[in-house]
Amino acid sequence: MLEHRVNTNAPCHLADYLPTVFPRLTRGMVYRFGKEKKIRCNGTHITGADRIKTGDLLALYLPPELLEQPTGPVYLLARDELQPVYEDDALLIADKPAGLLVEDETGKTPDTLINRVLRYLDARGELGDQSRFLPCLCHRLDAGTSGLVLIAKTARSRDLLMEAIRLRQIQKTYLCVTFGHPQPAAGTLRGYLVKDAHRGLVRVINRPQFGARQIITGYRTLANSGRLSLLEVDLITGRTHQIRAHLASIGCPLVGDSKYGNQSINRSLRAKYQLLCAWKLSFPQFDEPFLRQISGRQFTAKDPWFYRQILEKTLR
Repeated sequence: MLEHRVNTNAPCHLADYLPTVFPRLTRGMVYRFGKEKKIRCNGTHITGADRIKTGDLLALYLPPELLEQPTGPVYLLARDELQPVYEDDALLIADKPAGLLVEDETGKTPDTLINRVLRYLDARGELGDQSRFLPCLCHRLDAGTSGLVLIAKTARSRDLLMEAIRLRQIQKTYLCVTFGHPQPAAGTLRGYLVKDAHRGLVRVINRPQFGARQIITGYRTLANSGRLSLLEVDLITGRTHQIRAHLASIGCPLVGDSKYGNQSINRSLRAKYQLLCAWKLSFPQFDEPFLRQISGRQFTAKDPWFYRQILEKTLR
């Protein structure tokens, strides 16, 4: 156990504060450890969402290696360059390659999207001292999924963007390749998602039950190539593995999907990751002055490699 006396310019969320003091911690870790009741503030268990202030005494029952001070910032160990699609003072939109974690809650993988963001901003002198807000993810993508990720650069923009996502005001459109042709060629899938936390999987059921969450997935077939289909998918609700599990549930699993897909097909096509790309982000009209630059706009990722191959029928 390590005790730490809080020193901050203004009250802030625990998950915003701890990574600035212990760089090996991520926000995701702080939220997880808070749920596991491994963090106390003035003798009381707290979560990553709780606010702390200067003078509070934290008791951290965390792995010692995560509390060690590195010789330099962990984000400097990120290997490749960030691919920004858009940036202003409030937010950044990055194009994540397939295979890259957005964040590593174990602390074992320094080359993550968020660390690339931090290294990118640090090189431009935008991080400042440790008391400043660290940029954070507004949503996540699976490691094997490529495409657009929204990152907040201020606490205010984070709160507003995450609320807009919660209210389904920000539209997310994906591209994917399925084994099989959905019937009909366009439609809206509805169901309920049940998590199997022990196996790291989800399953789709047709009727509500305790613990199940409703899912809605819209899709349109853009092209067919032999036994494969290229789909544009609207993620109307955003649940864990929703697109992957929902399409698999109708007999059209994503090519390359190791959890819900056809492994023999994946091997024959040499698909290392699921062929899924977060292709577009469409924003509503915002009244807040610092979000007006993205108000009503749409941003698009670079076309994934499989897009042209399906259209040209070289992948089939």
